Amino acid sequence: MANVVSSVDKASAGDPIPPKCSIIEIHVGELKQLFDAIDPSPFRDRDLDPKAEEFIVGWAKDLPKDTTLALVVDLDREAGLPDEAAVLRDAIHEFFRNRAERYRQRLRELFRLGRTSLLIGLAALAAAIALGDFLSTLLRGSRIGEIIRESLTIGGWVSMWRPLEIFLYDWWPIRNEARLSDRLASMPVRIRYLNATAPDAWRGDWPAVSPRRDRTTSNAEVGTLNRAS
Repeated sequence: MANVVSSVDKASAGDPIPPKCSIIEIHVGELKQLFDAIDPSPFRDRDLDPKAEEFIVGWAKDLPKDTTLALVVDLDREAGLPDEAAVLRDAIHEFFRNRAERYRQRLRELFRLGRTSLLIGLAALAAAIALGDFLSTLLRGSRIGEIIRESLTIGGWVSMWRPLEIFLYDWWPIRNEARLSDRLASMPVRIRYLNATAPDAWRGDWPAVSPRRDRTTSNAEVGTLNRAS
């Protein structure tokens, strides 16, 4: 949408936004809102939230196919961990790389189905034509023989509908999705901090201490209570 670097202000972190770049902007209160809440993986391996994915992909589809893309995340807090922009970029890039690979896998499976369908269709067409000619010869001079022959020929060509649909129409939308995912997997990602909440709001995205330290502290507290009792 925006094509100027000035759309990213000084209170930001992450990749530099190149000039003449189409920027996709998304606004969230916390970074974790970008990711699927039910995915237990770390941020680097976590899937994007379906709504966030739909928003980013939909915006990218509205932009020219030859333009350079960039993502700016407007975040309602101050900066948190020093590497959070890099972690976010890696997570987004990994997600869209996996998305591109899924679409390519889907395309390979579609072509495999198309080849199988083509062989079946050709065999059905040849059998229908041969059977139609045989019955037409057997019922020579009869109108019924011609009707049967034409019906079998039409049925044989109908059996070619599925492979023709695959090779003419179904494959290129999937290829376009894979190419779009490749573009999104290489786009610069930058966080723009809006400072709309308390300074320690980043702790909602990143734990203040590691889970191991939490468990150690909890065990120590339990031991102290047991000794006191």
